[in-house]
Amino acid sequence: MSKRVINKALAVALTGAMAVSLAACGGTTSGESNGGSTETATSDEGSSDTTSSDGVYKYTDIELGTTGTDIKTSIKLLTNRTDMLEDDYAGTPYKEYIAKFNEMYPDIEVTLEGITDYAEDSLLRLQGGEDWGDIMMIPAVAKEDLSTYFTPYGEKDDVATQAKYINTWTYEGETYGIPCTANAQGIVYNKRVFKDAGIETLPTTPDEFIADLQKIKDNTDAIPLYTNYAAGWTLGAWDAYLTGASGKSSWQNESLIHGKDPFADLGDGTGAYNVYKILYDAVSKGLTEDDYTTTDWEGSKGMMNSGKVATMVLGSWAVPQMQGAGDTPDDVGYMPFPIAVDDSNVPDLYSEFTEMNVTYLEDDPAPEGEEGLMDLLNQDSELAINAGGNDKVANIIESASEGSTSFDDIMNEWNQKWSDAQSTESVEVK
Repeated sequence: MSKRVINKALAVALTGAMAVSLAACGGTTSGESNGGSTETATSDEGSSDTTSSDGVYKYTDIELGTTGTDIKTSIKLLTNRTDMLEDDYAGTPYKEYIAKFNEMYPDIEVTLEGITDYAEDSLLRLQGGEDWGDIMMIPAVAKEDLSTYFTPYGEKDDVATQAKYINTWTYEGETYGIPCTANAQGIVYNKRVFKDAGIETLPTTPDEFIADLQKIKDNTDAIPLYTNYAAGWTLGAWDAYLTGASGKSSWQNESLIHGKDPFADLGDGTGAYNVYKILYDAVSKGLTEDDYTTTDWEGSKGMMNSGKVATMVLGSWAVPQMQGAGDTPDDVGYMPFPIAVDDSNVPDLYSEFTEMNVTYLEDDPAPEGEEGLMDLLNQDSELAINAGGNDKVANIIESASEGSTSFDDIMNEWNQKWSDAQSTESVEVK
């Protein structure tokens, strides 16, 4: 990659100018996901004479609209938010953020490239050494490799004074990603379809949710649950509900890493087992699309808006896209994930969460010395939890549809893979 001037300094400023306002939200009963594509990072390139005395500006060094206003250059942002590139985007499109940025930095040209299959394509570009640009939404990079690809924004304790939710991309005390959105993990649903099906209260347990899907099938023409199987990357969304389903912010970096059989049935309707069982049961009972191989991500947005689809399991980032995909945006709502385990300053989008007394969780950081352990276990087990593990979720849909493997057999296999990975990495199982 050719060196580009001042990207270490001004990419930080650009991030601040273009960032979507952080909402005080995180995981619900399903945990917070600040995963790969929700945080920005700068490429690890050379800096110019306009940087600070030690050669690199840190996040806390930047005063937006003041620092570097004399710079003339161009920078490129690689993004998964293809919807924000469209003129009819219901929220604030990228072009408006860029226009505001250029009011402060008129001599910095900003170009953008949106990628639909971002999780896979962006990682391939990054690892292949392609000239992907200067700023990107971080894909599923191993934490120990962050310094190979990205310039740090500064020490975690310093960055934490100005940015929230930075645990995901902090390694050995340095922060490599700044969140540009914060997503709650619930379920996109069509309010009108629920009403037509006779559903008066939102479900709070897996059994209630499956029963409601059956009501939708029996009383409406809508597809009860749309899997979006064919897109692939959408399936990884199911991993994001695991922390909340456990009710513990320490689940991923403590209970999962050191726990015995983390995919076992706890017997109380909570935990990882029941997150994935919802999907298995929905498919096996015929409560999803007729042919999962023909699902269409772009088309599903309009289907949700019009009421042809009742529910989709996706982060709250998807709601504006569904609302903007048709003439009935008010019909598109967002409900908590139906596993009840139990910052009040949340957007109106989460009104159903507030009414149902949802507790918001953010994943705790990994203990010192174990920052890269989750990456190793994911690689050894090939489960890739919250790291693009789409294939394992696809297997749940395939097995449920064909009746080839029972759900318990799948979970037992996952437990064995995880146990073997723990043994390989000499992890103390508590």
